[in-house]
Amino acid sequence: MSNKSPSKPEKKSDQNLLALRHTTEHVLTLAMQRLYGKDRIVMAMGPATQEGFYFDFDTPEDFFVNEEMFKKIEKEMAKIIKEDLKLKQLDLSIKSARQVFQGNSYKQDWLDQIEQEEEAASLYLMGTEKQLAHDEKLLQQDLEKIDSAQLQSFIDLCKGPHLESTSQISAFKLLSVAGAYWHGDEKNKMLTRIYGTAFPTQEDLDYFLWQKEEAKKRDHRKIANQLKLFIFDEEFGQGLPLYLPNGAMLRKIIMDFAFDTYLERGYKPVSTPHIARLDIWKTSGHWDFYRDSMYSPIEIDDEKYMIKPMNCPGHVKIYNSQMHSYRDLPFRIAEMGTVYRYEKSGEINGILRPRAFTQDDAHIICTPDQLPDELLELIDLTKDIYSKFGFEDPKISLSVRDPQNKDKYMGDDEMWEVAEQALENALIKKKIEYERIEGESAFYGPKIDFMFEDALGREQQLTTIQVDFNLPEKFNMFYIDQEGEKKQPFMLHRALLGSLERFMGVLIEHTAGNFPVWLAPIQAKILPITDDQIEYARQVAEQLRAVDMRVEVDERSATLSAKIRDAQLEKIPYMLIVGGREEEKGEINVRSRDDDKQQAMTVEKFLETVEV
Repeated sequence: MSNKSPSKPEKKSDQNLLALRHTTEHVLTLAMQRLYGKDRIVMAMGPATQEGFYFDFDTPEDFFVNEEMFKKIEKEMAKIIKEDLKLKQLDLSIKSARQVFQGNSYKQDWLDQIEQEEEAASLYLMGTEKQLAHDEKLLQQDLEKIDSAQLQSFIDLCKGPHLESTSQISAFKLLSVAGAYWHGDEKNKMLTRIYGTAFPTQEDLDYFLWQKEEAKKRDHRKIANQLKLFIFDEEFGQGLPLYLPNGAMLRKIIMDFAFDTYLERGYKPVSTPHIARLDIWKTSGHWDFYRDSMYSPIEIDDEKYMIKPMNCPGHVKIYNSQMHSYRDLPFRIAEMGTVYRYEKSGEINGILRPRAFTQDDAHIICTPDQLPDELLELIDLTKDIYSKFGFEDPKISLSVRDPQNKDKYMGDDEMWEVAEQALENALIKKKIEYERIEGESAFYGPKIDFMFEDALGREQQLTTIQVDFNLPEKFNMFYIDQEGEKKQPFMLHRALLGSLERFMGVLIEHTAGNFPVWLAPIQAKILPITDDQIEYARQVAEQLRAVDMRVEVDERSATLSAKIRDAQLEKIPYMLIVGGREEEKGEINVRSRDDDKQQAMTVEKFLETVEV
């Protein structure tokens, strides 16, 4: 496939993709059974996913699946698609469904769960019209007296949706094979999982495959190793990044830019400890609603403390340390606060999803009247911040609580409605299109999320703005209004970069490590041709450092071509070559990472042309 980026296809309906991928997963399962036998391919589960689908199955100990088998499996899948098999949904009693899947412990397990919530089980049949008619008639009888082996079509437990026929599948591909524990529990048996994907057109599939291939090249862990940004060390601890000088510098540049911007916008800096007593997390509600993501308590002087998963309670305590009137509000405080959250080993993903990360965390305490303007300001600030990094035109989602499961959330209906409406009104006033999603809000309040598209066309969720009325109530936060009465304020939680680690990971992959000059940890590397020019190279470096340019001198006894190659691999924006002639003339020979041409000029001229 060409390295050239194909044009991005138009976004298709999620429901249509879901039906396509559910159906393709059934085709995969049937193909596996046809090729290797129903007795050897024991179905477990196979859902559609955001990127495609997967199928988990159990096999005998002497049977192993590898990617070399994919060509054969895909050929059988294509044959099934060509057969134009129909799909039909059928609801059966739990008792009858158990007969259909007798001998399959995985389906019986699913039926146990379905039985707790539903009176019937949803099955999908896939076969010819004759096979479907035969099986539908058979399944409507008392299955206790019927051998399920008489069933002619492929049948699986599934709620759908599905296509009407396999012939509607046009573009699919198997991607990889891996092991997976049943229900994701390492105490259960390890199953075989095949990943695949399906799209409405071959062009859609080609774009996806290009995207995946390009993503491998841009993997932030691979680039971080090449650019010497950070490491992970198993002895130190899983999911805990250790920043090397280049990575620490990149991190500092991003933090300084963001934090300085916040201070210019009226925020005040604060700092809070990494641990706090367990009681405060019980008061905040985190202990009840967020415990699975928190580490176990540690005991200090016979008291239990928690490593903080959030900065919020500390900021609340700072607000409550003084009396506030309406004249003091809005009260804006910001912190680059490092937090710690438990992530399962299999879910850790470099710095995109570590166990320790730093948030550009801020809280705004305001009156109900000030809430709309504060939300508008936050939307503008988010766009301004991201435009500096080359991200534009975000997609917005508004996450509200699930009205059918209110027990999952703190607070009364009236406050939820006020908060949700305030967020929605701000988006409407800014004329921003958004998607309203029920059931995705935090337990303490609704939120809006910003999705920015990266260089590969992937949508990255980065910024979150949340409205909270629960913490103010739980911690008895108040202000004195114009009539001298105590009133409860609103509290806005916002992390515009999200977590610094995740933002850096996205930025690394977005730029492929070719950071703009202002962000590059090393902006220029001076390359003396021989040892005789090292002292002159150091003098040039001092001139550049005097104007705050980040510079290194390559003093190794290596050839110039080797020094250039290494600087290019490190994606240094500028290489400044100095030999005897340059030293004699008081010049440098400038070469950029994007152009192999060299141009001789004075240091002063270079500084006039470079953007730092």
